[in-house]
Amino acid sequence: MFRRRNAHQLEDDSHKDNKVRELKSAIGPLSGHSLVFCSDASLRRYLDARNWNVEKAKKMIEETLKWRSTYKPQEIRWNQVAHEGETGKISRASFHDRQGRVVLIMRPALQNSTSSEGNIKHLVYLLENAILNLPKGQEQMSWLIDFTGWSMAANVPMKTTREIIHILQNHYPERLGIAFLYNPPRIFQAVYMAAKYFLDPCTAEKVKFVYPKDKASDELMTSHFDVENLPKEFGGEATLEYDHEDFSRQMCEDDVKTAKYWGLEEKHYLKPNGFSASDVVPEPATSIASAAS
Repeated sequence: MFRRRNAHQLEDDSHKDNKVRELKSAIGPLSGHSLVFCSDASLRRYLDARNWNVEKAKKMIEETLKWRSTYKPQEIRWNQVAHEGETGKISRASFHDRQGRVVLIMRPALQNSTSSEGNIKHLVYLLENAILNLPKGQEQMSWLIDFTGWSMAANVPMKTTREIIHILQNHYPERLGIAFLYNPPRIFQAVYMAAKYFLDPCTAEKVKFVYPKDKASDELMTSHFDVENLPKEFGGEATLEYDHEDFSRQMCEDDVKTAKYWGLEEKHYLKPNGFSASDVVPEPATSIASAAS
């Protein structure tokens, strides 16, 4: 039984490898940022999102390349979006989940902006940053969304929500591993049901509602996180504190690494307080050829 299952897995892996090669051939020669982006792992995510249909995956990735060429997410820097993050409404956690995935913590009650463009740009920046910090071999991230104190007054417009969902599903496929919506008020359920209409069913399955003092919720959370790392707001033992200056320092350090990764001209990226991040020692530059392998 084990041998048959193992042989089947090998056959499936070989089939998927062939699909990746087929997609790569269908896309044709690439250069620059497109070549860096279209790694084998990236192509696999797009194929997975389109049920391994090469033609559909090709169309999807071409639309992403077009979007990235105009929106230029790899060129967004922290000093451009730092004002959106002053309250800590979205931040990258200092810990990973049990699968080694980067964790983004979101606190909708701390919404501090009505700018659709600003909110989206801030989120895209942090998505790119989370991807930059994924451990080798890991393609997905986890989201912890704390609804404590949230009200409709802090809700982003549905138009903005729809645009965010579109960007996430079409340009960051298979990046979300799981999302925990912690202690959402009943009124949010109506908001979610409206937004769910635009969600892909596979994405919707990754969204979990969890509640305090609920045994099933506690078991679900502890199956994905170590309680010592998990903030108290999510049923753990750690203290969640957002220090904007410290987080800004981290992001500026990562901006240097981002420039190196994408082969961009190195610049002196400024922190919000005006100090340069040029004193940060970047990781060794990743060549376009090696990044695409």
